[in-house]
Amino acid sequence: MSRRASISRMGLSAASVEATDDWDLRVHVTLPHLQSFRAAARAISFLPHQPARSALQGRHRARIRGRGLDFEELRNYLPGDDVRAIDWKVTARSGAPYVRVYNEERDRPTLIVVDQRMSMFFGTVQNTKSVTAAETAAIVAHRVIDQGDRLGGIVYGDQAVEELRPGRGATALTRFLSVLTQANQRLHADAAKVKPIAMNAVLRAVSRLATRDHLVIVISDFDAADAETERHMGAIAQHNDVVLALVTDPTAESLPEQGAVTGTDGQQQARLDMAAEGVRAGVLSVAADRTDLVTGWQKKMKLSVLPLTTAQDTLPQIVALMGGARR
Repeated sequence: MSRRASISRMGLSAASVEATDDWDLRVHVTLPHLQSFRAAARAISFLPHQPARSALQGRHRARIRGRGLDFEELRNYLPGDDVRAIDWKVTARSGAPYVRVYNEERDRPTLIVVDQRMSMFFGTVQNTKSVTAAETAAIVAHRVIDQGDRLGGIVYGDQAVEELRPGRGATALTRFLSVLTQANQRLHADAAKVKPIAMNAVLRAVSRLATRDHLVIVISDFDAADAETERHMGAIAQHNDVVLALVTDPTAESLPEQGAVTGTDGQQQARLDMAAEGVRAGVLSVAADRTDLVTGWQKKMKLSVLPLTTAQDTLPQIVALMGGARR
């Protein structure tokens, strides 16, 4: 891996980038770095009761439904019982009122889906999109385990998909963060050009793993998302709580009006003249259409969208979006 090539490709200054064991934490993550979010992740929650300012709360945003309920017993109605708990069929057969008693499940599985394709290996201000996605996944993973829920995930790059079935405790957390670190560190400027794994194929795997009552969190720039992606997302959201973390770079909203911008996929480069008629507008239009598509799912499918940018530190963004206190 060429460290200098990666920094140059991102447009970042080598002097301003924090480094750990020769890894630039704005270009690649390390396992200790992802593990370091444990305490700070307690500022957020994925439990049903959300702060008023949380992006998981609101008129057009999904409400986290909770872990679900397990049936415990049928018993006689007692004064003070909720009448909505009365089992009317049993009451009619027995001639006396009966209620159904439920206990809240102790935990529920969470599936974190993290995009680490080459389309994510890009950033112009602070982080690459792949780093912002990895840090987001780590923060969520720490909180899920801290809440006592089970943690699983799908981490995918251009050529490999790692499926991790939900598990409990430190073992599941370390396994997930290790797989995520390895996928992130495989991204580099000299990577061979290959046809990337389609997000739709990954979503089919999500449907197989998250049959119902999962919390599914998808972290990506949603490159090449299309109508089929929307159908898969809608099917998953029917039986699960779904949160989308949309990772963007400032170039998705602004480009210079003059001069040239060089784009690269890590192997080939294209020089785009921003003064040429239609070029700048076309580039911005592609980014805007993708953002509009994903944010539109929020209202259409009753799921939640967390917009994240590579231009800011990841943790404060997530805390603010989920209505937590700034630290």
